[in-house]
Amino acid sequence: MIVRVVFAGTPEVAVPSLRALLDSDAHEVVAVVSRPDARTGRGRGLSRSPVAAEADAAGIEVLTPPDARDPEFAERLRELAPDAAPVVAYGHLVPRTVLDIPRFGWINLHFSLLPAWRGAAPVNAAIAAGDEVTGASTFILEEGLDTGPVLGTMTESIRPRDTAGELLGRLAEAGSGLLLATLDGLEAGRLRAEPQATDGVSYAGKLTAEDARVRWTDPAITVDRHIRSVTPAPGAWTTLAGDRVKIGAARPAEPEEIEALGVDPGLAPGHIRGDKRAVLVGTASSPLVVERLQPPGKKMMNALDWIRGARIESGAEFV
Repeated sequence: MIVRVVFAGTPEVAVPSLRALLDSDAHEVVAVVSRPDARTGRGRGLSRSPVAAEADAAGIEVLTPPDARDPEFAERLRELAPDAAPVVAYGHLVPRTVLDIPRFGWINLHFSLLPAWRGAAPVNAAIAAGDEVTGASTFILEEGLDTGPVLGTMTESIRPRDTAGELLGRLAEAGSGLLLATLDGLEAGRLRAEPQATDGVSYAGKLTAEDARVRWTDPAITVDRHIRSVTPAPGAWTTLAGDRVKIGAARPAEPEEIEALGVDPGLAPGHIRGDKRAVLVGTASSPLVVERLQPPGKKMMNALDWIRGARIESGAEFV
């Protein structure tokens, strides 16, 4: 039997799941729900969300209610009579009156192993915390924050140099398969929702630009994780002589690199040392190698190109 679905999602990370549903012979996407068009870019023109744009290209009806509590939205959802409403990073809280419309409910794909890292930024939080394994969970959406009973899970190793963008990309692709398998299991009657454990609950709130500021006074391993956890968005940054500098890539320095540059392994936090071989920045422990950065008014560049032209004076530091 074909499962009728109304898919809800907004950003690029939700697109693999929508594509998987559109390509599936066992599922019929009767409509897509996404956030309203937003103003972006220097011209502040209106832009469709990635999910809405994908639905447009497929000729699927797109619903963009300003709020999921909108009565007209609820009425249209009832008319569509979906079996399920799979949701990936939609961005609106869904009220009980709308949650109850699909017969299987709203099935959320969340990029963590619940109850760990409930909230808006689970992948970022997992990298920043130094987790070695993460994954994705499907669960029945409730009015609480990612608290609903779990239907399925998958695991994914966090690689030593993963950025949030790289890890999220892998989870988005693999998670689309988990979402389809969950819908099929519900239709076949072979899945039972399991309440989330009460132990191991953690939260990952939405990140702001201020959250992405690099704290060079932290140990190198913490700074490294932090930079990777906010790459590419919201993007790590620091300041040099009062100007904001974005940090595109960095890694802990190897002992031989520190020795080759004649740098004190205890280089003071934020202090910059570099030549044509490497750009080192001090932390509370050992230095980091900054590989890519973006000075104000310029594009992201190789840090070695920057150090050659920046004429960094002795004692210069990132703050």
